[in-house]
Amino acid sequence: MDGIDVAVAELSVSGGTIELVPRGHAEVPYPAVLRNALLAALPPQNCTAGELCRLDTEVGQAFAGTAAGALADLAGGEADLVASLGQTLFHWVDDADGHVLGTLQIGEPAWIAEATGLPVVAGLRARDVAAGGHGAPLASVLDRLWLRELAGDGTVAGLNIGGIANITVVTADSPALAYDTGPGNALLDAAARMISNGAWQRDVDGDLAAQGGCREDLLKILLADPFYAARPPKSTGKERFHTDYLRETLEKVPRVSGPDLLATLVELTATTVAEACRAHGVTRVVVSGGGVRNPTLMVALRRLLEPAALVLSDELGLPGDAKEAYLTALLGFLTWHGIPANVPSATGARGPRLLGSITPGSDALRLPEPTTTTVARLRVTSPAISGR
Repeated sequence: MDGIDVAVAELSVSGGTIELVPRGHAEVPYPAVLRNALLAALPPQNCTAGELCRLDTEVGQAFAGTAAGALADLAGGEADLVASLGQTLFHWVDDADGHVLGTLQIGEPAWIAEATGLPVVAGLRARDVAAGGHGAPLASVLDRLWLRELAGDGTVAGLNIGGIANITVVTADSPALAYDTGPGNALLDAAARMISNGAWQRDVDGDLAAQGGCREDLLKILLADPFYAARPPKSTGKERFHTDYLRETLEKVPRVSGPDLLATLVELTATTVAEACRAHGVTRVVVSGGGVRNPTLMVALRRLLEPAALVLSDELGLPGDAKEAYLTALLGFLTWHGIPANVPSATGARGPRLLGSITPGSDALRLPEPTTTTVARLRVTSPAISGR
């Protein structure tokens, strides 16, 4: 919930290959009042129907302004479609068996359509949940197509470290496997706010964590959470890993200093990611997301992943800060062209599904002819440089 990630992508499909050309991206901070209201609405706090309506509207308006700005500044005023993943407020997981019963993303797409005049594909997770899936991690759609050739004879994992960390395990000739590994930045950010009485939103550059040491007694209790031992497909969110979760865990050990708490949570994120990668024989990890900005976390990941190599997605042409935004563009493109998202092996859905709902823009809705070719590959291509 740091802000709104927006990206402009040029996409085309031919002969079973989708080409994605990144055309630019940006991160637009939420207004402080709206961000604080979103944080206050997260479990275990209560959120009234009135507050939910206000947040859905205000997030939709914030998305609309950001999309309109990107349309003007990054797309030259020309685009065919907007796709919106929404802002997750709740991911409803049955504690008994880990089955996902529902998921809620807010940010009413009508505001985006009104501001841009373009059709909007939104509500992308719900159809997968309705088909028996987890609705996450949808990053598997991109990683499965993008990383398969990179895998060669080995096994590659696409790792995204947002509030929650997730991996997609890709081999050359097997269905992709994807799932949430546990907290990415969620507990780190919650701890930063907790030890600063709300003054800090995060431990900038992991500086405070670097000053501390891992408390093995606390780490042992954290790693005993049954989520880590559950078999995939599985997903989680901030409705599980939040400030109260931390407080309840800290009550079980002697006093922990702020730097030691953050150092321990860095170790938790790195350990759970590394253990998941080792379980699948991963030899290379392609990482993206906000966690990449935390040098202390990256050092821990490299140490625990060895001998597997850690590669930034930027090195392969896809900006790590904007990967989720480009993923959203891809998901919208697939739905627009009638191409089902093939993620059953990752999310547990009963089969491939066309994801999302379409809100018309200012003109009558005219979809292209559905693509009938099976899509097997995604190629990320650098944009042409003027004059070359």
